Amino acid sequence: MKKIAIILLALMSFVSCKNETKQEANLEENRAKSYDQNDGFITMKGEFVYDADQNAAVFESPNGTIYAVVVDESMHQLNEKVKPFKEHKYTSVPVTVRVKKSKNTNPNIKWEEALEIKDILKVEKPNPNKEDVIKLSN
Repeated sequence: MKKIAIILLALMSFVSCKNETKQEANLEENRAKSYDQNDGFITMKGEFVYDADQNAAVFESPNGTIYAVVVDESMHQLNEKVKPFKEHKYTSVPVTVRVKKSKNTNPNIKWEEALEIKDILKVEKPNPNKEDVIKLSN
């Protein structure tokens, strides 16, 4: 009887142990969740460029729509993440971000809509075969 009690106790202790493995954050899953959140932010994928000389940033969506980007701390964080991928200051870098879209109220910026970056989801290396950059030389 004593042996059966010890065996049952040992068996229960092995069964009750959790065999948890730590999971890394899945970027695709987080991106999918951001589409479903009702917080007023939207997830956008496109090309980001910041010109420090002009203190202006723009975001171009895949359909060609260009947005002004609010220059704030989040925009500067995104700029730091895209710097390793820039060949020159006007290199556009593919990014996926969560943003708040609004009407542009700055009269000095010609874009009708502005984006305020809330979350940086993904920064990608630009396609080296993309030929939409015009380079001027003598």
